[in-house]
Amino acid sequence: MNSVMLNSQRQPFSIKLWPPSQNTRLMLVERMTNNLTSESIFTQKYGCLTKEDAEENAKRIEDVAFSTADTHYEREPDGDGGSAIQLYAKECSKLMLEVLKSGAATKDSRKGLTSEKEAASQETFFDISKGQRAFIEAEEAEDILRPLKEPGNCYTKICFSNRSFGLGAAHVAEPILASLKSQLKEVDLSDFIAGRPEAEALEVMNIFSAALEGSILKSLNLSNNALGEKGVRAFEALFKSQSLLEELYLMNDGISEEAARAVCELLPSTEKLKVLQFHNNMTGDEGALSISEVVKHSPLLENFRCSSTRIASDGGIALSEALETCTHLKTLDLRDNMFGLEAGIGLSKALSKHADLTEVYLSYLNLEDEGAIAIAKALKESAPALQVFEMAGNDITAEAAPSIAACIGVKQHLTKLNLAENELKDEGAIQIAKALEEGHMELKEVDMSSNFIRRAGARIFAQIVVQKQGFKNLNINGNIISEDGIDELKEIFKNFPEMLGSLEDNDPEGNLEEESGEDDANDDELESRMKNLEVNREE
Repeated sequence: MNSVMLNSQRQPFSIKLWPPSQNTRLMLVERMTNNLTSESIFTQKYGCLTKEDAEENAKRIEDVAFSTADTHYEREPDGDGGSAIQLYAKECSKLMLEVLKSGAATKDSRKGLTSEKEAASQETFFDISKGQRAFIEAEEAEDILRPLKEPGNCYTKICFSNRSFGLGAAHVAEPILASLKSQLKEVDLSDFIAGRPEAEALEVMNIFSAALEGSILKSLNLSNNALGEKGVRAFEALFKSQSLLEELYLMNDGISEEAARAVCELLPSTEKLKVLQFHNNMTGDEGALSISEVVKHSPLLENFRCSSTRIASDGGIALSEALETCTHLKTLDLRDNMFGLEAGIGLSKALSKHADLTEVYLSYLNLEDEGAIAIAKALKESAPALQVFEMAGNDITAEAAPSIAACIGVKQHLTKLNLAENELKDEGAIQIAKALEEGHMELKEVDMSSNFIRRAGARIFAQIVVQKQGFKNLNINGNIISEDGIDELKEIFKNFPEMLGSLEDNDPEGNLEEESGEDDANDDELESRMKNLEVNREE
């Protein structure tokens, strides 16, 4: 059952916002404690809490908000974790207001919040995933799952992730899940059989599948279970009873050609599906044909992730054709596959129909210039609200720069641009930088690392992004910028040093490329020749 695939080792530098450090979490608890005890428009209306009650509630609020945001990040990782941070803050604010409205929870009275028993009956999310990964056996399962047996409980979402169920624990969970299946809407069974022998793991999956058969779920997460075809078919009863699924997660599951075919066979309908994620599997071209059938019959799909799945040209073409039917797509992640030029051109045809796209992750697809140009031209005419555009590691040269520049030049909502690990050099970098000069006030992050960029290209990028209010990080590491050029960059960012990423992998001697021996005078000449360059947004 051990079929975990290794992620690509090409990891460009970026700021990591999620998860927050323990110190940050503690500071937030302290701040919320102060807010719950201090005069404000809300405390004037609902009353302040005592210091003891405020601290107790602040800890609970932070813990719940962190869990909610962390689950969101695991399902929809966005690189730096910015969306998780926003959700974390939003949940904290919402829960603080709820506490103020209902009053302080105390141990000895019903002042404000309901008693523990009543609170449990009103809770909708049951989660045992916190803490370290561990086995769970029958006796512990009886204790941990007891709240699910409370008469009248309102649980609609359960998360058994991070705890490995043996047969004994599965038999304890079976009648409990069967009794709840009419009210459950979201089930997370990711990473719930880790370390179990194959025979036991398959039997546990069969037990859970039978217990949940007939439930009407909106979301099902079976990620990180090394399912393979046997595991997928162990969930046959559950799969076949689901016709209203809106979210399906099968990441890091050993989804081979046979397993992908099983998924396609067992799902009765995907007409309601909005999220489909297959990251880090061994799907290949043949498996992609089955996945493309699922995609083709998912007209409401908004979020599709099929990254690191060993899909080459034929599978890429099939997926691209299927994606043409998904006109509501907002997030597309196909990173780290082997599409190549033909599949890239096919993908460009699909992208021209996706007006609602906000995030596009197309790094490491072997697109080359022709594929990149086709995609850039397609996106230029669609996706007016595009926020994230990634096309790193595709052997893109300056030849494709005009098309890419024309595309991003009209994307005024762009927050993140990643073109790392290409061969754009100064000529391409300057054209792309110029495309960001006008407007683009929502831009937060640019990654142009490992592009054979010298002083001129680096200078132009720095001068443009440093003026963007709210900009966070320029990664221009791994290039061939001279020592004087490095000093110039640091001078440009002297008032905002945190905006400039690490430069420790820069090669000022130019050993990254035989032709990089030109001196800074040549860099300045290139910049001068391109000084009045205008991006053709009507290309």
